[in-house]
Amino acid sequence: MNDALVIAGKTYASRLLVGTGKYKDFDETRAAMDASGCEIVTVAIRRTNIGQDANEPNLLDVLPPDRFTILPNTAGCYTADDAVRTLRLARELLDGHPLCKLEVLGDPDTLFPNMPETLKAAETLVKDGFDVMVYCSDDPIQARMLEDIGCAAVMPLASLIGSGMGILNPWNLKLIIEQSKVPVIVDAGVGTASDAAIAMELGCDGVLMNTAIAKAQNPILMASAMKKGVEAGREAFLAGRMPRKTYAATPSSPTGGLIGG
Repeated sequence: MNDALVIAGKTYASRLLVGTGKYKDFDETRAAMDASGCEIVTVAIRRTNIGQDANEPNLLDVLPPDRFTILPNTAGCYTADDAVRTLRLARELLDGHPLCKLEVLGDPDTLFPNMPETLKAAETLVKDGFDVMVYCSDDPIQARMLEDIGCAAVMPLASLIGSGMGILNPWNLKLIIEQSKVPVIVDAGVGTASDAAIAMELGCDGVLMNTAIAKAQNPILMASAMKKGVEAGREAFLAGRMPRKTYAATPSSPTGGLIGG
């Protein structure tokens, strides 16, 4: 089945994007990435060394850019200026790599996006030549505004970052999916493989997760489960589910020509 994900003109076979934080060490990080089958890995520039410190272990030695697409993100940024500054640094460290994940947080307790600052940063970054994938609230109007600015993908949260609560508002996600001409990737809140499958069944183009894998009791096994959940959900979406019929039972087998009928 030729069903590739296309972001900023580049094609990916996997629709699962995985974060690199919270693992016990770099070996576990790499093992989880391999088990997930992901091609895009997101890296928090403020928290992870990708060359800023020559004396510290470099994540890129474990996740080489010739094997994975590195998606630098602005986790920990609370203003547009900080986010823009962080991604400009990331672009230098990654030899001009334009793909990035923008997130501007509203507060340290909920990690909910600050949408006015997000919109401001997105506009600056797009004008500066970045391909911006943007973490946002599940507000269809603001998702459309981000697309109009020129973002390469919109990434509405399913529920709060690290909560594992799954998709709390599928109706808003459906509205965003139906209106968007750029990929819609659920970002934040996925807890287990069924959450990922539901996101894909709704019609999302992909799912990004970190905590759900890294903080599972067996991260490697959970990474494999998430891979399968995303794939199953996508296939179910493409297949088209049967109509829901309230109080209308239909036999699974034909009723015509029954013996003794």
